Amino acid sequence: MSTAGHDGQQDRHKVVIVGGGFGGVQAAKALKGADVDVTIVDRTNHHLFQPLLYQVATGILSPGLIAPALRRVLKKQRNVRTLLAEVGEIDLDGKIVHAAAPDGQRIDLAYDTLVVAAGATHAYFGHPEWSEHAPGMKTIEDARLLRSRILGAYELAEVAEDPAEQQAWMTFVVVGAGPTGVELAGQLSELARHVLPREYRAIDTRQARIILLDAAPAVLPPFAKKLQRYTKKTLEKKGIEVRLNTMATDMDADSITVKGPNGEERITARTKVWAAGVQASPLAELLAKASGSEVDRAGRLSVDPDCSLPGRRDVFAVGDMVSTIDRLPGVAQVAMQQGTYVGKLIAARAKGDDTTPAPFRYFDKGSMATIGAREAVADVRGVKVTGWLGYLLWCYVHVAFLIGWGNRLGTLFNWVRSLRYARYRGHRLISVTASYDRSLDPHAAAVDSAHPHENVEHRPEIDPNTPSGPAQRPAASA
Repeated sequence: MSTAGHDGQQDRHKVVIVGGGFGGVQAAKALKGADVDVTIVDRTNHHLFQPLLYQVATGILSPGLIAPALRRVLKKQRNVRTLLAEVGEIDLDGKIVHAAAPDGQRIDLAYDTLVVAAGATHAYFGHPEWSEHAPGMKTIEDARLLRSRILGAYELAEVAEDPAEQQAWMTFVVVGAGPTGVELAGQLSELARHVLPREYRAIDTRQARIILLDAAPAVLPPFAKKLQRYTKKTLEKKGIEVRLNTMATDMDADSITVKGPNGEERITARTKVWAAGVQASPLAELLAKASGSEVDRAGRLSVDPDCSLPGRRDVFAVGDMVSTIDRLPGVAQVAMQQGTYVGKLIAARAKGDDTTPAPFRYFDKGSMATIGAREAVADVRGVKVTGWLGYLLWCYVHVAFLIGWGNRLGTLFNWVRSLRYARYRGHRLISVTASYDRSLDPHAAAVDSAHPHENVEHRPEIDPNTPSGPAQRPAASA
């Protein structure tokens, strides 16, 4: 076991930040120059720009362009130390964060102030078994796995001899018509209609069936009705079946069962994607139990107006894992602004300013979503934009928030190339492999090949029988 501290500066105020996502990184940056020592701990080594994950899943961008190494992001900040470890337990009374390194080594991080920005994961509304058949997108591993499933489905359709089997492989169902679902469905249509048709001989990829469904009565529920109508119309022009007031009730490897206005229906589809809901990190419930706070139905932790835990001025929580009085949306801008607010508050206290801070106030900079190449919708402070102008605005905002000029230029280059050259997709590496031995059971082999497990993230387990260590639970990925 190791106790991680900062060499030669044990008397300095120690800040531990759990999670290297938007909230955690912004909190660390806000502490630049402050008289504190910062340790940021995450179970991955990169800062992920989640809004562009769907572009990794559909072959537009490489993972490195949207996931720079945390150490690189914070390398110029001399008072910040980055650790690759998974947090499993937090002792609020002892002010210690218990974590485990990739090799299982236990790490105890003492803190004076704690910031938890552990993010959220997928929510399957009481059906966790669906995750095997309909993966979501929260990590780079998720996006790579999904890319393998999408592109692998066309490969398996190419070798299938039965037309019904071919159509089963070329049917894609996206569950959830929020921004992620809309953006992914639009890119699936681009792949099928513009990118892949000339590359296959036995199938016509333009015959792919793409279904976007949601239990809500409209696509993009948080957006203005004008933008909802425009989005639905544009999706349908792209050949996408938009099914509203429709929910998933069951699914397996071969199909999904949905219930809509016309009753229940079983849709044969080998590829399903989940974009319907999120659940807060398990650390939210852990902190709630330790502090006497509460969590809502999505597992989000209740915090005070200054983002601190009730009765705990030394512990803050930000981002997707928290629930505020004004019910802020779980978007990157909220996490970033909360992280900056908390970082500045801690820096002020380090200078001796112990006055009661003004409550956190969220500044809504607008909402936007792409529908495909050259098509997007945006609502910026009441100004509603669609089409090409919306797409350019969307590109500008997302490039601006990427970290590093290399990543920005690389992303722009890939976008321009995909628009200029028949919607080029230069990043289509997949993990579907051929195996003659599996031909003894062709159907099982096909399903297994299109649902590869090579990209599933494997983490060291923490022995629950060891009293001093953290419990086994996912935690520190924001």
